[in-house]
Amino acid sequence: MIRSLYETAKANPFCSPLQVAHCESDTHGLKSPSPHRNISAAAASSKDSVQGNSCEFGSAKYYALCGFGGILSCGLTHTAVVPLDLVKCRIQVNPDKFKNIFTGFRITYREDGFKGLGRGWAPTFIGYSLQGLGKFGFYEVFKIFYGNMLGEENAFLWRTSLYLAASASAEFFADIALAPMEACKVRIQTQPGWTNQLRLTVPIIMKEEGWWGFYKGITPLWARQIPYTMMKFACFERTLEALYKYVVPKKRDECSKGEQLIVTFAAGYIAGVFCAIVSHPADTIVSKLNQDKGSTAVDVAKKLGMRGLWKGLLPRIIMIGTLTAAQWFIYDGVKVYLRLPRPPPPEMPESLKKKLAIKQE
Repeated sequence: MIRSLYETAKANPFCSPLQVAHCESDTHGLKSPSPHRNISAAAASSKDSVQGNSCEFGSAKYYALCGFGGILSCGLTHTAVVPLDLVKCRIQVNPDKFKNIFTGFRITYREDGFKGLGRGWAPTFIGYSLQGLGKFGFYEVFKIFYGNMLGEENAFLWRTSLYLAASASAEFFADIALAPMEACKVRIQTQPGWTNQLRLTVPIIMKEEGWWGFYKGITPLWARQIPYTMMKFACFERTLEALYKYVVPKKRDECSKGEQLIVTFAAGYIAGVFCAIVSHPADTIVSKLNQDKGSTAVDVAKKLGMRGLWKGLLPRIIMIGTLTAAQWFIYDGVKVYLRLPRPPPPEMPESLKKKLAIKQE
């Protein structure tokens, strides 16, 4: 499996175009270079290639370190915004008491004190660290895999669909790891009188509902997270591409690492706003579903109505916008620190340029 993915990575159009072509020779003379090598870029040099990467693009080590970056990216950021997430969940499940973000913070602080704003931090950190491992690690895997299936030219022409398919596939598996901790988090944050300790929450859920108690919210979780992640990755990738093409006054390779991370943060925030909007109704259902025993996603949706499904949107836009920007910043920062390959936005293959030129003649 790993060998197959490795071979896929080497032929993938999203691999760095700034690779040096090596000509091999034997006793009978020169061999023809591999058709997958980008000969036109052989004379080019980049800061990354000069400094050297710590691993090869698409290798097992590359995927593992990307997964580690995902753990830090999602685990740290989601834990940092637990107070905002707590208020958002309470607005969703009890809008009569927690009318808006300001009253939500005020009532929570008055009833539980400053410490109460951190309720649910443990399942948040564990759950979203596991999710980040799958989200970012598998995204890299599926992007390379699907890109190779499409071929170099189609991968470029259909790159938005490629981003959408790769991110959806990655999130499907990531949510399986997230679901149990998400169920624990929502109960701790929204059910009055519930223990605030994860080690006590797990056996209570197991005793009352069994394993189903941890996974009864998996379907609405997929409905929330898969569209969110598809928007998160596709919008980020295309926004990053547009920023370097139309906004940033110089090419990516001419920017310093710090400047590149600033562009990453900006693209991440823009993507985050759209992520919050497309995934909010499902997020409300997840919060309410894990609060009400024996209910289904359809029951919750009917009970809340269209207006109720959009409760808590403003704090979620603030939270997800900041969260997504920070996640991409951390993830890209980890890649820089660990010297992982960071291919620039994809460019049109030379073969496709020639075909278009022939058509225009």
